[in-house]
Amino acid sequence: MSSSTTDNQLSIAIDDLPNHQGQSFGPSAWQQLTQSDVSAYADVSGDHNPIHIDPVAAADSPFGQTVAHGYLTLSRVVPLMAEVFTVTGFKTGVNYGLNHLRFPAPVPVDSSIRLSGTLQKVEEIAGGYQLIVDVVFEVEDNPKPACVAELVLRYYK
Repeated sequence: MSSSTTDNQLSIAIDDLPNHQGQSFGPSAWQQLTQSDVSAYADVSGDHNPIHIDPVAAADSPFGQTVAHGYLTLSRVVPLMAEVFTVTGFKTGVNYGLNHLRFPAPVPVDSSIRLSGTLQKVEEIAGGYQLIVDVVFEVEDNPKPACVAELVLRYYK
């Protein structure tokens, strides 16, 4: 099994995971969140809070314009993380949950986000490994992150 790191991308063979505890990865490419994305997410999730879908109401909010749902931002973890972190040689991978999740700053509609992370902990479990991965979603031109999360991932051989 082998591992490789190229620029911002970290690719690790499943049996080599314990050797990469503490290693950082990213950032991913920037990805824009449009009003169309936010409106589609509102329809799928059923969360039609005016700060997300009504520009007039949102203009009168503390954000001054429509903003992406926090969970829409978090949902981008899969494609953004896939750009910068991969595990190879496993049969099944699952999102086991979150230990921590915060949304410190809004994501204004039409702004862009990207992801960086750190493989904080690797624990052996029956049939594979459990990973604790810290991820941070940045908002372009904002020093405060949009989302910080501690993911729990499982990879089975």
